Amino acid sequence: MLHTQKLVLSSALAAAFSCAPAAAGPLASLSQLGATFFHSTAPGGIAGSAGFAAEIGAYDSLTSTLWVTGISGVDVLNVTSGGLTFNSRIDVSAFGAVNSVAIYNGIAAFAIENSVNRELPGIVQFYNTNTRSLTSGIHTVTVGSLPDMLTFTADGSKLLVANEATPSSYPMGGSATDPLGGVSIINMATRTATTVNLSGSIATTGSGLRSGLPFNYEPEYIAVNGAGTTAYVTLQEHNGIAKLDLNTNQFTSIIGLGLKDYSLPGNGIDSTDRPNPAGSVIALTRQALKGAYQPDTVVAYEKNGQTFLVMANEGDAQEDDGDVARASTIIGLGLTGDAGRINVIKNLSSAGNIVTMGGRSFSIRDTAGNIVYDSGNLLEAQAIARGIYDDGRSDDKGVEPEGVALQTIGGRTFAFIGLERTTQGAVAVFDITDPANSSFVDMIVTNGTRRPEGLTTFVKDNMIYLAISNEGAAAGNVNNPLMSSALYTLAPVPEPETWAMLLGGLGLMGLYARRRNKKKTA
Repeated sequence: MLHTQKLVLSSALAAAFSCAPAAAGPLASLSQLGATFFHSTAPGGIAGSAGFAAEIGAYDSLTSTLWVTGISGVDVLNVTSGGLTFNSRIDVSAFGAVNSVAIYNGIAAFAIENSVNRELPGIVQFYNTNTRSLTSGIHTVTVGSLPDMLTFTADGSKLLVANEATPSSYPMGGSATDPLGGVSIINMATRTATTVNLSGSIATTGSGLRSGLPFNYEPEYIAVNGAGTTAYVTLQEHNGIAKLDLNTNQFTSIIGLGLKDYSLPGNGIDSTDRPNPAGSVIALTRQALKGAYQPDTVVAYEKNGQTFLVMANEGDAQEDDGDVARASTIIGLGLTGDAGRINVIKNLSSAGNIVTMGGRSFSIRDTAGNIVYDSGNLLEAQAIARGIYDDGRSDDKGVEPEGVALQTIGGRTFAFIGLERTTQGAVAVFDITDPANSSFVDMIVTNGTRRPEGLTTFVKDNMIYLAISNEGAAAGNVNNPLMSSALYTLAPVPEPETWAMLLGGLGLMGLYARRRNKKKTA
């Protein structure tokens, strides 16, 4: 059925795009890999890459280059006609460890943590994308502890930095402390930073927020509304999102994201990494469990003047796993044997209310935190159907949706969701043009790489691309056991006269997918 669906969708899209310069329709070429670049000593890689980890990528349209972070530095890759070739490497190891990169108008910003003691303030450095050297004037700005992600506002006037502020060691106390997490707001005109930390005095709303924990809020990812007035900051471990007013540079609220009910239709999961009694290793069933959504990446987009937030519900524990345990080890939960192997959040779980990490899905929420759409167990069902589900992760967080990228194609909005824990790299594609009626389109299986961390889409020479930064490779990969960047061709940019036909084909695709979803059971 899945193969038939793909053929039907591709045929409809190709017909809608038959007048376009390229033969393939939008998203009909999902399996067409343009290139894979291995950041290593293997063929096609870079000598001296030991320890490099491909994490986050950013595209510079001025130089047609893809910039990929890797802890010790940033690799700059040339993007040619569907290919990736090495340009240069920027080594930042003398300053610390780089966690993220963002680019705006020829300026690349690097988030760099203090590699000696990450509890100390980190820095952001600015590089000229043409010379690949530090910019003139002020090129280094001090920010908060462990800057983990950064993003420019739409007009480029501000750069926002998520300071995760994770302790250097556990247990805390003695020489280890827990610094305050927050956001640094850099004024790009003056290259000065205002750091705003999260504290217990900020008003909280919603439910399921893990407040009062022995560790402070740890900002993970930032999305900004189109007007550049409000930032939304995921607090992954705490199952919340913080709202930051960019006019006053103050946090206004922290929203608890609630719990996902795995006993409801369409939400069934496989909660054990052991064969079930029927002998089937993998089975999605409705269970008396709940999940804290705990989103990693968040991306904002606008529909009819309203801002919506797309979140990848990966799940995460305190770094030393001190806040989680197998259900069978917690007295009173009543789960034993294989059923008790599920990892649960200790301070949220009680008899009749057993809470696991992550939502194993992606969600679309409004800015008040209300769920508009959730993919249920569709991501795991699709991974199972393609033979790439990793049953060894069933007792933890499943496929672990992590990265998100959005792209408008022919007037419709598509979401690309990276799955970190599958046996082959996988990126699910959804049409989210109508947030409440979002529909599954297809799944990219990268065949040879795995653990997609960062996703980015861009347009070059009238072609739309998806770049994937992969932290690992699948078993049997003869190139590099870790670390690669992959480039996929998504679609040509439509000529104006083909838009009507294009939208017609996409409409058929969305209708078909929604009809299939309505037939879906738990």
